[in-house]
Order: sequence, then structure tokens, then C-alpha cells
Amino acid sequence: MPETMVVHADHLVVRDKYTGDEIASLPQLTVEQTLDVIAESDTATAVAAAMPRHQRAAILEGAATLLHARSEDVAALIVAEAGKTIRQARKEVARAVNTLRLSAAEATRNAGEVVPFDSFPGGENRIGWFSREPLGLIVAITPYNDALNLVAHKIGPAVAGGNAVILKPSQQTPLTAQLLVDLFEEAGLPAGVITVVRGNRDVTQTLVQARNVRMISFTGGFATGRAIAATAGLKKLAMELGGNAPVIVFDDADLSLAVESSVSGAFWAAGQNCIGAQRILVQRSLYLPFLKAFAEATERLLTGNPRLEATDVGPMISEAAARAARDKIGEAVADGATLVVGGELTGSLLTPAVLTGVPRTCKLWEEEVFAPIVVVEPFDDELSAVSAANDSEYALQAGVFTRDLNRALRVAEAIDAGGVMINDSSDYRLDAMPFGGSKYGSMGREGVRFAYEEMTQPKVVAIVR
Repeated sequence: MPETMVVHADHLVVRDKYTGDEIASLPQLTVEQTLDVIAESDTATAVAAAMPRHQRAAILEGAATLLHARSEDVAALIVAEAGKTIRQARKEVARAVNTLRLSAAEATRNAGEVVPFDSFPGGENRIGWFSREPLGLIVAITPYNDALNLVAHKIGPAVAGGNAVILKPSQQTPLTAQLLVDLFEEAGLPAGVITVVRGNRDVTQTLVQARNVRMISFTGGFATGRAIAATAGLKKLAMELGGNAPVIVFDDADLSLAVESSVSGAFWAAGQNCIGAQRILVQRSLYLPFLKAFAEATERLLTGNPRLEATDVGPMISEAAARAARDKIGEAVADGATLVVGGELTGSLLTPAVLTGVPRTCKLWEEEVFAPIVVVEPFDDELSAVSAANDSEYALQAGVFTRDLNRALRVAEAIDAGGVMINDSSDYRLDAMPFGGSKYGSMGREGVRFAYEEMTQPKVVAIVR
């Protein structure tokens, strides 16, 4: 299969991730055109802020209704453009509908609070409140792996908060992002409140550096996030920079549940998932039974055409990404790791791979692999399990399997991560929950309510009686 994306100076050719067929050829902006967009979007902030909350909510509900009505067509586009299987694509659409509806509710719910001025001496003669006001112009930069729902997670709360948005979607998945913005406009969003920008790194840098941009909301790679932080200047940053999720399986765990949840959590979206299980740590007495069951379940997964209902694992985003993932397997094996199953490469298809004995100096252990590759390793006691789980700069989410509630709570407290799922894989996200990482580079939280609060600012009004 050929590469899935071709970029020229003035246009972007998007190709089907499985067949390689051309889907669309889209114009790209120059730096000069981008500067014009920034100026126009800055003007649109007044339009966005002037919309009453009921109007924002109605637009968000309308977009959700339109998306739900066209679910199957949108899912088919995600399959073609992003390579997700049809079952996974349908789930993403359903989640995006929910994200927009949560945003609609937030637009009318989270308006501010009364401030108890009389709680401190000297404030007895004052009454007042704070409201949540728009930031203004927000730049949203989104990845390819959840081409619909991660866009919804940025533009939904932004619109709910009365902001204007410049959306810079992944060059790999621009069509899905544009479709969602089109639905917003069909639902009644005034022109210019959301503008989609496609372009190269110079275009992205122009957006990031623009002084009248008040916030950058970015989901993507660590290196890109660091570059954005270095060049953005004095503006608000919210970043989700990836994960390297550990899953700890204790010897009292429900083995069937742990295997089933971990297989799903590891290989969903061909492993291109920031909270996907990457390092599975199993207590030594359960290690061999778990490894055998996990490897067998992995081998049963069907890799191939994402349009077929029976397919479990579709293509990766490109042949280059699949080759890079396969190279990491080779590097680990050369360093002493054992490839238990999988790792067969055909174009952009990589069969789910399970490895053991991976040295902690390998990329498969240290870095976010973002591929259908899992490391399974034994541990002896709770302390060593937690130490191994925390042995990463990436700390987005983790999973813990145990029947012991006290141990579950101890381990959840000890793991340094933004979220810990008990008796579930690390790969669980409710779109209403706060979502983000800890440790170096993590900034802010997504999840509709929490993103809404990141994208608004308090304004205090006090009255002397």
C-alpha cells in the first residue's frame, strides 16, 4: 500500500489509510493568508462573546443532533481517513455526540458563583459575584488518532465559553475536522467563529506566535508540545503530550477480566492511543498464566480491512509509522527482548505484538510507542510494581487489577498519573471526567467542564451597599 499523505506547497492530498486511494485534494494556506485568518478570527471574538448562553447551547445541541443523524457516514469517513475499524469509528462518533451535548449543558450551567464578601471583616457591606467570561481567540491543534472526538473536545467547550477558534487539524485527518465545523455552521454558528486552517509548520508557528491569540490547546507529541511552549509567548497553554500507560495485575486479580480489558486497551485504534496499555506488569505467581492467555487472545485478533465488521485492528496512520514501530520491535529484540506473538508488517498493517524481557533502556519501555505493541513483565511485590509503573516521563493514565480494595487505593495513590482505573485497563475515558497527565510537560485538563474552565476566565463584580 502507498503512503497515505502527500503535501505540496499549495495543497494536501489525503489518501485512504488502507487502500491508498486519493480521497481529497485540499488547499493549504500560506503564512500571509494565515495572518489574515488570525486578524479575521480576532474580529469574530466579539461575535462569539455576544452570543447569549442559550444560543451557544442550542448551536451545540444542534451540531450534536446533526452528527448523530449522520453517524454512519461520518464513521465511514473516519475509517477511510484515519484507518480505524468501522466498529471503533462508530464508537468515536457516539462519544463526539456526547461531548457536544456535555458542552451544550456547560454553556448554561457554569456561569459563575456568588462571592461571600462578608466572610472576612470589612466585606460586610458588599455583595457580588464572579462570572465566567470568554478568553477571546483560541488556537486548537488536534491529532489524527481521534480525528472527530478530540476536535469536539476543543471546539465544544470553546464555543460554550463564547470564544472564537482557529482549528489546525492533523494533516493526516483534515476532512473529519472540517466536517464537524461544517455541522456547527449548519446548526447556526455565525461565520468566522470557527475557522479551519491547513498548512505546514510555518503556518502552525505563525498561529502559535500570534499575539492576539489568548490560548493554545494542543494534543500531540512531546517534542512538538515543547516547541510550542518555547515559542508561544505570554498566552495560556493546555497540552496533552502523550502517555506510556502501565497496567498492574496483582495475583488476586480476575484473570479473564484482566486479559480481556488489557487486550482491548492495548490494541484499540491499532495502538495509536495515548492512554492505551503499553507496559503490563503482572505479579510473578500469575505471570505465566496471564502471558499465555494474553498472547492467545492477541493472536485471535483479526488485522486487516477496517471496513469489515469482523476486523479488530486496522492500518496504522501511514506505512512510515508502521515501519518505525516495527523497527522498535527489532531494536528491543536485538537488546535481548523476546517477541512472543505478532509484529508482522504488511504496508501500514502491523499485527499486534507482545514482547517480554524488554530492557528498561529500550524505546518500547521508555517512550510512547503509539503502535499495537505491548510489553509484559513480571514483578514480585507491590513496591516494585509501583516503582516500575512510575518509571516513565509520561504519566497520563494507569490501570490496576486486584480484588483487594485497600491495596487498590494504596496503589492508586502511589502511582503518579492523571488517572488510575481500578479493575480496568488504562484505556478508559469518560468524556465528562478531567483528563490530563502529571509530571513534566503536562498542562491543564480536558473533559468538557474542565476544558470550559480553562477556556474562560473569572470576572468579579462587587457592589457596596
